Amino acid sequence: MAGVLTVPGPDRGPAAEPTGPATGPATGPDRGPFAGPSTGPAPSRIAVVGGGPGGLYAAALLKRLDPRREVTVWERNAPSDTFGFGVVLSDETLGGIRDADPVVYEALRRDLVRWDDIDVVHRGHRTTSTGHGFAALGRRRLLEILHARCTELGVRLRFRAEAPPPDVLAAGHDLVVAADGVHSRTREAHAAHFRPRITTHRCRYIWLAADFAFDAFRFETAETEYGVMQLHAYPYEAGASTAIVEMREEVWRAAGFEELDEAESTVRCAKIFAEALGGRELRSHRSAWTAFRTVVNAHWSYGNTVLIGDAAHTAHFSIGSGTKLAVEDALALANSLEGHAAADGGNRTLPEALAAYEAERRPVVESTQRAATASLRWFEELAGHVDRPPRRFAFDLLTRSRRVTHANLRLRDPAFTATVERDFGCPPGTPPMFTPFRLRGLTLRNRVVVSPMDMYVAEDGVPGDFHLVHLGSRALGGAGLVMTEMVCVSPEGRITPGCTGLWTDEQAAAWSRITAFAHAEAPGTALGVQLGHSGRKGSTRRMWEGIDQPLSEDNWPLVAASPLPYRPGVNQTPRALDRAGLSAVREAFTAAARRAARSGFDLLELHCAHGYLLSGFLSPLTNHRTDAYGGDLDGRLRFPLEVFDAVREVWPEERPMTVRISATDWAEGGTSEEDAVAVARAFADHGADAIDVSTGQVVPDETPAYGRSYQTPYADRIRNETGVPVIAVGAISSWDDVNSLLLAGRADLCALARPHLYDPHWTLHAAAEQGYEGPAAPWPAPYRAGNRPPPTGRRG
Repeated sequence: MAGVLTVPGPDRGPAAEPTGPATGPATGPDRGPFAGPSTGPAPSRIAVVGGGPGGLYAAALLKRLDPRREVTVWERNAPSDTFGFGVVLSDETLGGIRDADPVVYEALRRDLVRWDDIDVVHRGHRTTSTGHGFAALGRRRLLEILHARCTELGVRLRFRAEAPPPDVLAAGHDLVVAADGVHSRTREAHAAHFRPRITTHRCRYIWLAADFAFDAFRFETAETEYGVMQLHAYPYEAGASTAIVEMREEVWRAAGFEELDEAESTVRCAKIFAEALGGRELRSHRSAWTAFRTVVNAHWSYGNTVLIGDAAHTAHFSIGSGTKLAVEDALALANSLEGHAAADGGNRTLPEALAAYEAERRPVVESTQRAATASLRWFEELAGHVDRPPRRFAFDLLTRSRRVTHANLRLRDPAFTATVERDFGCPPGTPPMFTPFRLRGLTLRNRVVVSPMDMYVAEDGVPGDFHLVHLGSRALGGAGLVMTEMVCVSPEGRITPGCTGLWTDEQAAAWSRITAFAHAEAPGTALGVQLGHSGRKGSTRRMWEGIDQPLSEDNWPLVAASPLPYRPGVNQTPRALDRAGLSAVREAFTAAARRAARSGFDLLELHCAHGYLLSGFLSPLTNHRTDAYGGDLDGRLRFPLEVFDAVREVWPEERPMTVRISATDWAEGGTSEEDAVAVARAFADHGADAIDVSTGQVVPDETPAYGRSYQTPYADRIRNETGVPVIAVGAISSWDDVNSLLLAGRADLCALARPHLYDPHWTLHAAAEQGYEGPAAPWPAPYRAGNRPPPTGRRG
């Protein structure tokens, strides 16, 4: 039977169900440690806990790669028990299966259902996007195939059997593969080592099925009297589809689902999405409402025990990655155990093999989890997206995980993407980032902003030749708006001795030189000034001399909302501003704003982020005042709004003002998302033309969720709840990211910092790479000969 897999059909019952105890040579102290994959004559003993796809496939691979191994799978449920209905597998995963075990691949291939379309149904409009490429099959069928393959290879399958305790398994086997799911007993038994972090999210969902096949992957919203609900549905065999219904916890409770049993919930969901189902019923199988839990572990192995699949990590079902990740874990684990040469030319020990497995898989898994978290959050915040026009809503949904982008969609479905571009207002042949944007009396020729970046090279607050070249080169580089670093309003408001300022006329004259150069040599480029005061984060060394470390000498006194040092025992304790101090700071801002206007800046941004003085008033972690400038959010907003009003009064009426905020402190008890929306709305009500949405840097013990475009969800929420334009910032690194964010309606402008340090002409190069030669990205006359990449290699 080698190389031929006979899989029982749906009517023939489970593949195999051996019972009886596992037998074989025990691993004892006389045998020594596992010294690599099956290098000796005796087979290794391997225990697999959990009979889901990941555990079964790991067992089959390990047995196939060395038939001498004794491999036993423990599964507490019966062979036919399964949770969920369909499984989606990517072509990449299928390719790995084909290469590792062609027999399993051929069995899967015969049952796969394939399709290319995604239907997004919103407010009666169905938008179809094509070219996506999906493959799915029934979860039960997948298990039948893997049961049969394991049986054919000689894997012992023990169903309806609890695995022995983890320590017992580890003592009696060379290797224990824990594939026992999100509620892993193995992981919990060694939690002190694995150090799991489990996050429960804000939506409830139920896994159901329909007895017909949708002709596309279907996303549909239902705006009910209780709130927004969503349907995720896709075919998995000729006459069946998975149908997942999901909604926020509060919507679930308001709709009364908490009081309904499984059958009642199934009927209710079918009624809510009756149009999508064509009036057909839904069915369940041990289905229950649950909240998704994201599982992250600090370590994936302990001794001879290793975690795979949901025991090690989870990724939200909206990107279809659970089974995919588990199967890929099994492939990587088997590969790592198969005798790859170590540095000394010998075989890997088990700890080395397990470390190699984790080193290979962790970056892939973490990337997938970031995408899944972005997708999950999008659905959690669905109510904030539903007012978008239908095609923009569809584009927003399709790009929610940041893995599908504008450029990607242009390749997959150029017709759909072209309609979204037209809706956005892109002239023919113009990428979204090169459409103009108006703020008050200022029209920006494109949507790219050079984000403020502190240089710390000024003398007595005066910008010098470095600043002229730094800002001038980026103005020549094509961005629509070039921002200065934080320009301090007083000597005491500096972060470091190298910070620039606008508290003297000499400083204003130096800034005039820079704005004059930019306006003359890069006409159409706007120059913006960011005004700020360091607060409790001042009197520190330059960044490369020790970030946030106090000066070794010549420190100046600090002021803040409350007498709280940035780092207790490291930074000095600031003085809490009294009435006189508040007035002096406000006057310093207005004096600096007057000088900025005379210096020729086109836009002024008030810095209320990153833990500096005005930010320190906004955050409950740094404002402990009991007077009118503390307490609730209205009190904490009072002084920043007073400063804004004073600056707006002296700043020329036709020139726009923006405000940078930290939308979250990334710390417990800090600024919430709801606070951020309220703060943005308050500044907009006072005349702010846009909100520059950053995050964090308020307290030193923050725990940011870094990742690609990781701050943009905060900009998205503020934009779509308040209607005020937003500038998105934070790990936006490609022109494709910029185009995607703009078209999806998550931002109006995109600010990039590090990319402009790497390439001052980032915007011009983005235009060249997209074949754009229009007025939104003009090359300076002396540079026009370089508007195409130079020949390389033997091209000439």
